[in-house]
Amino acid sequence: MPSDLHIVPVTLAQAKNFVTQHHRHHKAPVGHRFSIGLADTTNTLIGVAIAGRPVARHYDDGLTLEVTRTCTLGTRNANSKLYGAVRRIATEMGYQRLITYTHATESGASLRGAGWTHTCTRAARPGWNCATRNRADHGVDRTERLLWEVRLAH
Repeated sequence: MPSDLHIVPVTLAQAKNFVTQHHRHHKAPVGHRFSIGLADTTNTLIGVAIAGRPVARHYDDGLTLEVTRTCTLGTRNANSKLYGAVRRIATEMGYQRLITYTHATESGASLRGAGWTHTCTRAARPGWNCATRNRADHGVDRTERLLWEVRLAH
């Protein structure tokens, strides 16, 4: 992994702005517990990770943290470095488990490289819209997803 890359603090606003500019879905999560950035030798931001409460209620136990978005400029090993840093920070904060999702079409190489394990596959959702609760399609509702997890040692 290139040693000239280093973790830097970023605000949620900075992370969301980076995601809006560079992520293929252009949509950042609403909230977070913390966000981090990855910078090069010129301190140019080349990636961000946003970690927050799990989106699924049954995982929101106070001890589980979800990486809700990572986004990089494509620099080699940048995602793995971000996932590894989130793991170290979450461990220090006392969390016991990290989770995240990828689309079934994504390789998961960055997660495997950072020590995460694919734990299950989630079927594609039909969407959140229903007669009593009108919701807009997010464009990824009908996509099979993979759940990844890492247990944190204390």
